[in-house]
Amino acid sequence: MYGLEFEIPAAAMDPNFLIPIGKAKVMRQGKDVTIVAFSRPVGMAMQAAAELEKKGISCEVINLRSIRPLDTDTIIESVKKTHRLVTVELGWPNYGVGSEILASLVESEGFDYLDANPIRICGADVPMPYAENLENFSQPQVKNVIEMVQRLVKRPSI
Repeated sequence: MYGLEFEIPAAAMDPNFLIPIGKAKVMRQGKDVTIVAFSRPVGMAMQAAAELEKKGISCEVINLRSIRPLDTDTIIESVKKTHRLVTVELGWPNYGVGSEILASLVESEGFDYLDANPIRICGADVPMPYAENLENFSQPQVKNVIEMVQRLVKRPSI
């Protein structure tokens, strides 16, 4: 998150402000697809959701806030509503948080609510390049989230 600027709610400045460990936050309500992310990809998911809204696709965005413990209940409740799931993370595809989310979902009652295969959007399975342009190719971008969500809900680009 280094180098990113974003609004901080006034309540967060209170010395008694606490965020519950293990409780995800629904950042945006939606009805067509659930996008789950943590850290920097939350911003990507929010940007993608705003663009997709213009194209008639309503995205629910969940900020995990913690990955251990993982709030699978919030994810399952969202999937019950949207029937589709996309995870976004910067890590590699193998053994990542997205993999764990998908495994947790298909091993639970949440699987029965899926109308499409869940999708992981993650970094390329390559060592992180030093050059910025190559780094951008190896990490998920907002356009990747938009493309994959459109594919998942099977609505063409406008």
